Amino acid sequence: MKLVRYGTAGAERPGLIDGEGRLRDLSAVVADIDGSDAVIARIAAADLSALPVVEGQPRLGPCVARPGKFLCIGLNYADHATETGVEIPKEPVLFSKATSAVSGPNDPILRPRGSTKMDWEVELGIVIGRDCRYVTEEEGLAAISGYFICHDLSEREFQNERCGTWDKGKGCDTFGPIGPWLVTPDEIADTNALGMWLEVNGKRYQDGSTATMVYKPGFLVSYISQFMSLQPGDIISTGTPPGVGMAQKPVPVFLQPGDEVRLGIDGLGEQRQVVEQA
Repeated sequence: MKLVRYGTAGAERPGLIDGEGRLRDLSAVVADIDGSDAVIARIAAADLSALPVVEGQPRLGPCVARPGKFLCIGLNYADHATETGVEIPKEPVLFSKATSAVSGPNDPILRPRGSTKMDWEVELGIVIGRDCRYVTEEEGLAAISGYFICHDLSEREFQNERCGTWDKGKGCDTFGPIGPWLVTPDEIADTNALGMWLEVNGKRYQDGSTATMVYKPGFLVSYISQFMSLQPGDIISTGTPPGVGMAQKPVPVFLQPGDEVRLGIDGLGEQRQVVEQA
């Protein structure tokens, strides 16, 4: 299933993209799309052909409602680690984004005040469907209720030159567009072979695959659950392939107001954002 949340920001309704690409309203079935196994099961049991079709092209909101945690993995693609000049981490690099960074897949990106090095990263996102504490890798994979595109935006000067952890360069408002769809695992043949790409103003900078991901989704859920419990609706962004702005040669490239960013992952749709000044 391809699940969406559509409508005005803060008042999104649950929906589903049917086999013919039509948006159908799920409000009679569930109150919202929170990624939990219970909600996914309720939708799967419904007569989806009877759902009303939504006309027009409403705004699509974040595909997961109100995530409790927004966790991210750094340097998790072998070829991205190489382009940044660092060794592949011996364990996953874990950091957090503020949940207030979450935005819709096509909403504007706000360039923070004082920003000089705003960068892009196309990533595979996952949502947790059930409680996870000290789970195995197999249990971790089974706990993933859906996959989506995450644009893990970064302000590199805030992240790397302003002291402390990465978080201050990762959690700015609009720095976490997710969607357009939350795609259930049955729709994806192999999460280890998904093409992924990102373009800025029509120029392709990232053109990679989840095949070069070092630590796979099931392992990541298991690993994180050794340090903290995970609850339904928590989201994890799993890292990016090479081609980020700070690694461009001979001169790094960073996002400016007016730039258009497009990104996509096989089977998970596309995002489009325009940069605006905050």
